[in-house]
Amino acid sequence: MFIHHVFFWLKNSDNALEREQLSAGLQSLLSIKLHIAAHVGVPAGTSRGVIDTSYDFSLLLTFESAEDEEAYQVHPTHDAFRENCHHLWSKVIVYDSVDV
Repeated sequence: MFIHHVFFWLKNSDNALEREQLSAGLQSLLSIKLHIAAHVGVPAGTSRGVIDTSYDFSLLLTFESAEDEEAYQVHPTHDAFRENCHHLWSKVIVYDSVDV
């Protein structure tokens, strides 16, 4: 199993149109059928010292293998997402993990 978790910080997080654009772009990634589970989300509003809620959106994808995740990275829909949405974010952090 390969987990790909991406966090996005918008340049203008108070801009409703830009939030909608990034949300739609992230939703478009769910059409790539290489993943076995997917979730697009926003901070949950929980409040504990160890929780980082500074991001605006997250994308969590679960793949059966690293090879599937690599194929996702070069998929035309993923390329279009980066091309169409990269101007919206100021920061992106990716956490990839595999089973122990």
